[in-house]
Amino acid sequence: QVQLVESGGGLVQAGGSLRLSCAASGGTFSTTAMAWFRQAPGKEREFVAGIRWRGGSTNYADSVKGRFAVARDYAKNTVYLQMNSLEPEDTAVYYCASSPAGGTYPYPKQPNEYNYWGQGTQVTVSS
Repeated sequence: QVQLVESGGGLVQAGGSLRLSCAASGGTFSTTAMAWFRQAPGKEREFVAGIRWRGGSTNYADSVKGRFAVARDYAKNTVYLQMNSLEPEDTAVYYCASSPAGGTYPYPKQPNEYNYWGQGTQVTVSS
């Protein structure tokens, strides 16, 4: 059974940094696309960043380009999201997700394209 476990959230001041981790287990991930989504109160869940396990190509939402970086450790089955220059607007619950569409183009960015989800980790950015 596939499990995704996030960690690394917390409270940080605007301009600060956090690194989220997503440990994946219980499946074969080499053909998947992994992504980070976030959901703020009263808003829909939105795509933040993604990475293909095979090849490592990345994709970002316009709102985080240049500030966030997604990476994967193939040996540890772990995906990371390095978040720099955080803004209050980045406050949300961040979710890690896995999609079987690792080889499709364009990159899957809709929540319904992902079949496994972590429990979420809260990120709060104070002004």
